[in-house]
Amino acid sequence: MKTPLIAAAALMMAATGAHADVATYSIDPTHTFVTFEMAHFGTSTNRGRFDKKEGTVQFDRAGKTGKVDITIDTTSINTGVEPFNKHLKSAEILNTEAFPTAKFVSDKFAFSGDKVSEISGQLTLNGKTNPVTLKANNFNCYQSPMLKREVCGGDFETTITRSQFGVSYGLNYGFPDATKLIIQVEAVKQ
Repeated sequence: MKTPLIAAAALMMAATGAHADVATYSIDPTHTFVTFEMAHFGTSTNRGRFDKKEGTVQFDRAGKTGKVDITIDTTSINTGVEPFNKHLKSAEILNTEAFPTAKFVSDKFAFSGDKVSEISGQLTLNGKTNPVTLKANNFNCYQSPMLKREVCGGDFETTITRSQFGVSYGLNYGFPDATKLIIQVEAVKQ
């Protein structure tokens, strides 16, 4: 006959084992893009992307949990117009000399059925950290025929208030404070 303490320990171990299927995925930089959109005088939309990013995702599909740690090289900003890139990198906006990276860290995943629907975490940009929730517009895992490994990812988006990150350039000209971030991400199981 098991003592209550041994029985409780066995139950805790069994419960922990039921959700111990955590897999680690590495961000695939060739299928991961971080882009931004911001209105320009209510006439058109300025767009750009960050070309360099890296990170990992830990994902337990059965346990419906996960962790994300992604670093974005802000010096790799690319709008297709070099003078605009230079201005965005300046101390007036992203101050990439002082803050060459941005980072998103999360350990809260929300699910709709078996699909990730939101990822909440902390975004550090321009030396300031604020909460951000990425909404999933699409999410899927598949067995890559080329890599012979599982790949998970999706299309996520959020809108940040840039002044919360110390980026207030142009607000007095009428540029909006809201900036949309669109994240297309795929990560390869390790």
